[in-house]
Amino acid sequence: MALLVAILAMLATGKYLVRPRQHGAVTLVGDVRGVSAPDFALTSLDGRIVKLSDYRGKAILLNFWATWCSPCKVEMPWFVDLQKKYGGDGLVVLGIAMDDTETDKIAKFASEMGVNYPVLLGTDKVSEQYGNVEYLPTSFYIDREGKIVGKGTGLLGRAEIEENVQKALASHVVGINKADTSTPASAETTKTAVQ
Repeated sequence: MALLVAILAMLATGKYLVRPRQHGAVTLVGDVRGVSAPDFALTSLDGRIVKLSDYRGKAILLNFWATWCSPCKVEMPWFVDLQKKYGGDGLVVLGIAMDDTETDKIAKFASEMGVNYPVLLGTDKVSEQYGNVEYLPTSFYIDREGKIVGKGTGLLGRAEIEENVQKALASHVVGINKADTSTPASAETTKTAVQ
């Protein structure tokens, strides 16, 4: 049974890796710490356009994932817990679904996983902006000023993920009160899509 699961996971991963892409300039390669996170505009599960810049002043855990990705399924409950634990401190988890499937299937999966954070529909363009994401899961930890403070590819330990979240939360933006952790209107509406 385990062998069958491993073979299916490899086939699904291969499908993702070999799908045709429109190649453009790859923005993030190598050590990306201190680099400004590229802005994007992606569609949420409820059809709204969400920009990374909507969350300026927040710490962001930006996670590229897919419904067929076994390690993604392991970390998603951790992200749910981290959103609960640090959301009041200004953390926003954003999931970017890189599936080649219908939106309703992604929404159903996110609901079954208890996702309490916005899920956005990924594109090849955003993948390229973030270094041509080839392996899932891949996460970027972005501080309140929009700078990347960490990156993780593959399944990391929960403690390492939380440490990166704390680094992202540690930054302060001039003119933004740390106690003001309200969520922008566009982000609040995307949360309801997966609840």
